[in-house]
Amino acid sequence: MGKGTKRAAVVFGALALGWLAIELAFKPLLDRARDAMDKSDPARDPDGDGDDASPPAKPPQAATADL
Repeated sequence: MGKGTKRAAVVFGALALGWLAIELAFKPLLDRARDAMDKSDPARDPDGDGDDASPPAKPPQAATADL
């Protein structure tokens, strides 16, 4: 394993560890932000239970004349 490969592995590991630390430290804040983003989705049905991941509604197709 060369010097550059070791350095890349160390940098990648440090970035992964840093990301994990931030996720754990700010978990409550990030959860609230993600919930707020989910609630602001215009395709979301506010009367639905919100637990199922149904695909967004498709717009109606334009009528096409037969050729």
